[in-house]
Amino acid sequence: MSEYQVRTIPDILKRSLELYAGHPALSFVDDDPLTFRDVDELSRRLGLGLRSLGVKPGDHVAILSENIPNWGVAYLAIARIGAVVVPILPDFNSTEVGNILRHAEVQTVLVSSRQFPKLAELQQSGELQAVLLESLELVPRDAVVQADGSLTPQGTSVLGAAEDSADVDTDPETTAAIIYTSGTTGNSKGVMLSHTNIVSNVEASRKIPDIEAGQSMLSLLPLSHTYECTLGFLVPLASGACVYYLGKPPSPSILMPALQKIRPHLMLAVPLFIEKIFRVRVLPQLTGKFALRMLYGIRPIQKLLHKAAGRKVYDLFGGRLHFFGIGGAGLAPDVERFLRDAGFPYAIGYGLTETSPLVAGSGPKETTFHAIGPVVEGVQVRLDNQFGGRNEGEVQVLGPNVMQGYYKDPERTAEVFTEDGWFRTGDIGHLSSAGVLSLRGRIKNMLLGPSGENIYPEEIEAVINEKPYVEESLVTQKGDQLVAMVYLNYEALLEHVAAMHANIKDWHSVVQGNVKDGADQIKQGIASFKSDIDGYLDELRRKINSELNMFSKLADIVPREEPFEKTPTMKIKRYLYT
Repeated sequence: MSEYQVRTIPDILKRSLELYAGHPALSFVDDDPLTFRDVDELSRRLGLGLRSLGVKPGDHVAILSENIPNWGVAYLAIARIGAVVVPILPDFNSTEVGNILRHAEVQTVLVSSRQFPKLAELQQSGELQAVLLESLELVPRDAVVQADGSLTPQGTSVLGAAEDSADVDTDPETTAAIIYTSGTTGNSKGVMLSHTNIVSNVEASRKIPDIEAGQSMLSLLPLSHTYECTLGFLVPLASGACVYYLGKPPSPSILMPALQKIRPHLMLAVPLFIEKIFRVRVLPQLTGKFALRMLYGIRPIQKLLHKAAGRKVYDLFGGRLHFFGIGGAGLAPDVERFLRDAGFPYAIGYGLTETSPLVAGSGPKETTFHAIGPVVEGVQVRLDNQFGGRNEGEVQVLGPNVMQGYYKDPERTAEVFTEDGWFRTGDIGHLSSAGVLSLRGRIKNMLLGPSGENIYPEEIEAVINEKPYVEESLVTQKGDQLVAMVYLNYEALLEHVAAMHANIKDWHSVVQGNVKDGADQIKQGIASFKSDIDGYLDELRRKINSELNMFSKLADIVPREEPFEKTPTMKIKRYLYT
């Protein structure tokens, strides 16, 4: 075992090169993998190439790319020459990209061919020069990070050919990355993370999933988000595992074959991913018939049904998964109950970009229902009960993983730190006597009842989202009343209410206006469907209110025609709807 001292991001690669040089490291699902030796060589040569373009230690270099193996190569190359990585989410539009490049004072951009049109658009409008003045050195179109694995598809190579070392002696306390979050406030901030911040979290986090060298991970989340970058890239890199990328958005037609081919040992996901699998593929099979639906309501039988269905879901993932990490938002209780009953190897983690990211979590064998888990090694958590009740309050964090601050924003940096240096997460949490952390909601989302009661909309939404035909919901306050906006699975609801209208021939086609029997029948079908929707919502509100305390009851449920707009970690952008 190597005794290499790991203090910086390049140190992670050096140790892994010593231990796993010939092991596969990064790959597309359908390609031959880059080995750790390949990653070391490519990142070294790219680092030399960036130097030849004038990039110096401390300069800011952006990566604008979807998930590809060379994303990791570029990240490591930038770190090796002592520059600062500025990952940009590929979902950002050209205006947002321009704003980040300007604010971060980026000198060089590594961009994939798929993302290149965003920069071309800025160039054509003249905004790129105006935004960046003359400080931008754009890597030429023939030297972009390409999705096919080639860094130089057309022209002059940006890779350094010499055998020189690209590494510089980097102070672990210097900034390694500036990460711009999409956030749920619509106001992105540049989070400055040092090498110490990131490396300390990698070393603490990699003890949780029990990764063995040679195992495989399938990547689903954007690498430009700290969740995937730290836990889905650097942790496997530090552990000798290979990360596989899809090359296309993870639609079922792309994902299912990939799962069967790679048969991953590890995956990371946001709750919505597994919630959809449960509600779209599993639950309808368990409750589709009346008799089965009645049996499903009996808890001992429900456990047996969950266990049987869970075996099929496990096989769907390739049959050798031993760590399925879930983070980025709260997991619905009914979905977690299914995973526990099924023996599915899920694990919950909690963290923020500002904490590099992991604060608390556990392996699959140590999970606690409806909770996060213990605080990770080397990190401290305390609760400020100003915003909570007994044994609960704002989660505050102290440790080597806590950010340096927000780039060029000392005022907002000061706001999120206490006088004694603890980071205010803005989350209301609870710590059990066993040291297990659980969350109730965000302080900024907390509502006040008519008598001053604290109301956590996330808890109400968890109850709503368990109900049949509900895809997602958001609870707001109108005056003294609580109102839920709900997006329904209209297709499934349509099939359900169609069975109630056997007297109308081909009712499904009638509602969609696809029959030739005249306008009256179409109007009848549409009016009937609307009436059934209203009736379902009234019944839904009654059922939900029967499960809530007096000051959390809903005055109304308002259906939405479109899904809520979300962040890259699939949190609803609440600021758009409140």
